Amino acid sequence: MPEHDHSDEDVSLFRDRMRDVAPLAETGRIEPNVVLPARRISLRSKEAVLLKPDGLSDSMASLQGGYDPETGVFVRSGLKKEVLRRLRRGYWGVQAELDLHGLTRDAARTSLVRFLEYCGHRHIRCVRIVHGKGINSPEGLGVLRQLLPTWLAQRDAVLAFCPALPSDGGAGAVVVLLKLV
Repeated sequence: MPEHDHSDEDVSLFRDRMRDVAPLAETGRIEPNVVLPARRISLRSKEAVLLKPDGLSDSMASLQGGYDPETGVFVRSGLKKEVLRRLRRGYWGVQAELDLHGLTRDAARTSLVRFLEYCGHRHIRCVRIVHGKGINSPEGLGVLRQLLPTWLAQRDAVLAFCPALPSDGGAGAVVVLLKLV
């Protein structure tokens, strides 16, 4: 790092201007209207692929709560409709993102489980999961796009999810609201 030569006059002027300045107090609080940039978390390592999928089933029969396959919306039983409305409008802001493009079914499921655990440990409330649209899949039906709602609804930490806004991935991604533990 280069050294800077500051004249005594510059240093004196700076100190004079800063004499009444006090550091801001650390509150540790994030205001809900502040949108944090999404952190991209890569879980495509060999370690992620080797882990077991933590009992997630591909069967829709095990779903509890209100999942509507027509709209792609899920809300855990007992939550108010206001929660979904806020999620759709970006009230919480996406704090982390997982991209499942190019992963196999098992690798995607394992990555999802690890990602949700990661978010839980770090008190991350709202995430975006990119599953893709399935354009290159047989008959244009994306495997991960079809399975992700089932996997998400089986996780107790998931309170609600809905398709992302068009600017955030639209039909190729979901926004998920997580329970803070």
